[in-house]
Amino acid sequence: MKQTALVTGASGGIGQSISEVLAKNGYDVLLHYHSNKEAAHRLAERLSASFGVKASIIQADLSSPEGAETLSRSVKQPVDALILNSGKSHFGLITDVTDDMAREMVQLHVTSPFLLARNLVPGMIRKKSGGIVAIGSVWGETGASCEVLYSMVKGAQHSFVKALAKELAPSGVRVNAVSPGAVDTNMLDQFTSDEKEALAEEIPAGRLANPGEIAEAAAFLLSEKASYITGHILSVNGGWHC
Repeated sequence: MKQTALVTGASGGIGQSISEVLAKNGYDVLLHYHSNKEAAHRLAERLSASFGVKASIIQADLSSPEGAETLSRSVKQPVDALILNSGKSHFGLITDVTDDMAREMVQLHVTSPFLLARNLVPGMIRKKSGGIVAIGSVWGETGASCEVLYSMVKGAQHSFVKALAKELAPSGVRVNAVSPGAVDTNMLDQFTSDEKEALAEEIPAGRLANPGEIAEAAAFLLSEKASYITGHILSVNGGWHC
């Protein structure tokens, strides 16, 4: 039977790559986006044409309190894989973070993923199978100066994964996370070319990751090759902050 995957933040660099790998592996894909409808629509058309899968787009603002419910109501069938990829970074001193910034980041990275998983997990439990993969961050493992808020919410995601994995393991549902280091996506657009080059020099592998490398790690965790892996945070960081 054909499997279905829901990818949040599918219009972004990592989200597009994850969606492509899953479609290549035979999943029908539900592509969530917030504001970039054009990119999501192009992705859906490309995946359908290239891999012969069903690809649908769904809009929701997961940084708002209503976002998770809006997205959940738009999912009309049980999903076999849930990829929690929506997110954005925040760089700056903690004293410059406003109350609204803090609320939005917690909603986007913590509350909405929690609610979305809560709403979609029952379908997986009924089938005694399914997989959830969150896209975390190296900063959720080690923390970063001037990225305290981002580090906090990514650390919360990692704890969520570990706890939910224990709760769902008896039901045959696995929960893991990919923890990327620096990835060459528009999330790094705030940095100049020289700053990106300096960043790459800090990484033992000598370069930034490309989105496809993160996507392949996520697909592995969803596959039968990882059938005994759950509650794991898979670091994909080129040896950075091991």
